[in-house]
Amino acid sequence: MAGRVRGRRWLAGGRTVRKREPVPEHEPAPEAPEHVRQDRRFPGVPGLARGHRWFLGVPGLAREHRWFLGVLGLGAVLRAVTMLGYRPAIWFPDSYTYVVTALKPRPDLVRPAGYSMFLRLLEPLHSFALVALVQHLLGLATGVLLYLAARRLSAPGRAAALASAPVLLDAYQIELEHLLVSDALFAALVLAAVLLALSREVTRRTACGIGLLVAAATLTRTVGLPLAALFAGWLLYRARGRAVVAGVMLVAAALPVLGYGAWFHATYQRVGLVGANGVFLYSKTMAFADCAVMRPPADLAVLCDPRPPAERPPSQEYIWSPDAPLVRLPGITFSRENDALAGRFAALALRSQPLDYLGSVAEELARSFTWDRPVYPDAEIYGYYEFPAEPPPPPGRYPATVGAEFAQRYERGPIGTAVAEPYAGWMRAYQDVARLPGTVLLVILAAPPVLAGVRRWRRRGPRPGSGRAAWALPWAVAVLLLVMPAATAEFDHRYVLPAVPVACLALVLAVGKPNLPNIP
Repeated sequence: MAGRVRGRRWLAGGRTVRKREPVPEHEPAPEAPEHVRQDRRFPGVPGLARGHRWFLGVPGLAREHRWFLGVLGLGAVLRAVTMLGYRPAIWFPDSYTYVVTALKPRPDLVRPAGYSMFLRLLEPLHSFALVALVQHLLGLATGVLLYLAARRLSAPGRAAALASAPVLLDAYQIELEHLLVSDALFAALVLAAVLLALSREVTRRTACGIGLLVAAATLTRTVGLPLAALFAGWLLYRARGRAVVAGVMLVAAALPVLGYGAWFHATYQRVGLVGANGVFLYSKTMAFADCAVMRPPADLAVLCDPRPPAERPPSQEYIWSPDAPLVRLPGITFSRENDALAGRFAALALRSQPLDYLGSVAEELARSFTWDRPVYPDAEIYGYYEFPAEPPPPPGRYPATVGAEFAQRYERGPIGTAVAEPYAGWMRAYQDVARLPGTVLLVILAAPPVLAGVRRWRRRGPRPGSGRAAWALPWAVAVLLLVMPAATAEFDHRYVLPAVPVACLALVLAVGKPNLPNIP
């Protein structure tokens, strides 16, 4: 009979004998008193009171996550040095428009107002240094979320820490957080939506959260709008065809976006989130548009550039340069009439030269994957992504000078950037050596589908429910974030960085063995 035994002495034949008799397995062992009971997590430490167990757990947690804590600590130090070196923050041409919208809330014709509302939330404190601090905290939080998600999905500690390193340690990422632009907020919102979509259980509440995050990302940067369709497809995939969850996500994403669209329409009597879609697409097509091929009507011919495409300036010059054909037209560049005219020209160019358009997109996208950082689109814009040695000059364009006046109201004081040594010099030296090269990003993006293909070819591919395909969502999000700017406008170095966290997450999930239900 199976079970434990209890010894009993009895006399037989004049000698003492031990008889073994069965004891039922279900008989509980006597429980030690509370004051001598030991925690199973800390064997050999009797009498450990429950209120003090966390104290002995700290060294164990520190050892388990030591690689990530080292990366996180270094990232925090670098951000503190940046704040000491560049006070209160670094200005970008777009920053002034954001501040105007924050203090005078109304939809902007060029950019959605999500980041401006972020600035407005912090406006009562009257400190751009605080805005920069919050953006640095968002950068650190992005790295923490990435690491925790990778560990939750069974990634080894070193691999998860390595995946978070580009977010936490890349000098250009840190500099972008110190710029008063929307990208740090946008990257955090996108990663949060991806992590919710990778939850072990996707419920209607989870889908609602994903939709709200996608809406917030879209109203921060319009490039986030296609993410709604991407996440809807993923939820259908996760839920095995149950459309309700995907429908909840789409409704949650659509309502804030439609509400903002109604505000935009009430302000400008125009449909959309911004009034510059035609203008930006026109600037994109000027990289290849040939009016001899297009044969535009007279009203569109005024937008032609007689120079060969190889001799033309970067696409953005067709929006901002005073000599650009569109800028020379009567009225502001982003008026309803000019935007519609530019949109018609762009549509004709796409229909007439589809292969040239695809070649232009590929050329712009390839700039994301070079080993060096090319000076593009021009030296002025490129310089904003470098830690400066001297304080940046005051804005020159009229809208920016108006924005500077609003910024002084926001700060209740001067807004110029003070460069403090030696901290600024340390960050400039660090930026010379610490960055994620574009070629490495290309390897990070190429590895997940290659690894998945190798597994299937070896017939050791994913089994139902193994979760191996979990890499597909963050990978698709990263690709979309890189392709959309190249397809609708042009390459810009700051457009690459929000794709890095989700690309690194995709690689970790492809290498590891994530445990997600309902993913074949």
